[in-house]
Amino acid sequence: MENKWLVGVDLGGTTIKMAFITQYGEIAHKWEIVTNISEKGKYITTDIAKAIDSKLEELGESKSKLKALGMGAPGPVNMATGLIYEAVNLGWENYPLKDLLEVETGLPVVVDNDANLAAIGEMWKGAGEGSKDLICVTLGTGVGGGIITNGEIVHGINGAGGEIGHITVIPEGGAPCNCGKTGCLETIASATGIVRLAKEAMEENPGSKLEELTKQEGLTAKLIFEQAEAQEEISQYVVNKVSFYLGLALANLANAMNPEKIVIGGGVSKAGDKLLNPVRHHFVKYLFPRTKVGVKIAEATLGNDAGVIGAAYLAKTKL
Repeated sequence: MENKWLVGVDLGGTTIKMAFITQYGEIAHKWEIVTNISEKGKYITTDIAKAIDSKLEELGESKSKLKALGMGAPGPVNMATGLIYEAVNLGWENYPLKDLLEVETGLPVVVDNDANLAAIGEMWKGAGEGSKDLICVTLGTGVGGGIITNGEIVHGINGAGGEIGHITVIPEGGAPCNCGKTGCLETIASATGIVRLAKEAMEENPGSKLEELTKQEGLTAKLIFEQAEAQEEISQYVVNKVSFYLGLALANLANAMNPEKIVIGGGVSKAGDKLLNPVRHHFVKYLFPRTKVGVKIAEATLGNDAGVIGAAYLAKTKL
């Protein structure tokens, strides 16, 4: 039993990350396939099953080597049935993902939200270092979140627990969010949000160094963090604004949850201390004194592997 593999699957809008993972959370093999979203994503489960079979064949292993499959999917998940309520980018609505995948792969399957699984991965093998109370925030094209309390992910009453990206940080006159609200944290702290803030600031203050650099190499969140460190004014303004809203939202969450760790991952977190130090500066200002004693902000350590590792942990512990 010990040497059987778990299958971790992390479903994204463009690629599906897949891995065979040992019982101890070590990745034995990992690869990815393209997400086929045509015809409302109806080929996705078959593609996953075929990819598993062909990888086993390539490695000369039989299906009996696999124990169970865990999968992360975008959007809220019904944990009891493995039904995806809605995955906007894939065209899924009330989609019976668990049932279909079990039929296709012949394995027991457990499904959860992708950001939740990234949080579990970081708890098991990453920056969480075994901490059972942590908040994980993924800053990418959007802002995802997973909240773990006493070692269990918070799902809430209908699968939408941990939607940190949709905390309202600008109650009036904020930018519109894909969720239909305005002023969500995602409109500020995502890569898309950071670029939008910089564009707006450049329009109001023409002739900046950032504007000049944007013409040469295009505007990215990475450029903005680099320029903020080099004291470029617009970039500094943007990074400070982003850090303020992110720090404030995380402090309020921490005051409610009393976590040991807040782990920040996703593409934007690659800015490292260029982002985390200003966030820490704002964060501590808004913490309840007792909460402040227990909590640290840490950079995620698993990168793109967090989701598949979390998925394997779910398969190991829930099935």
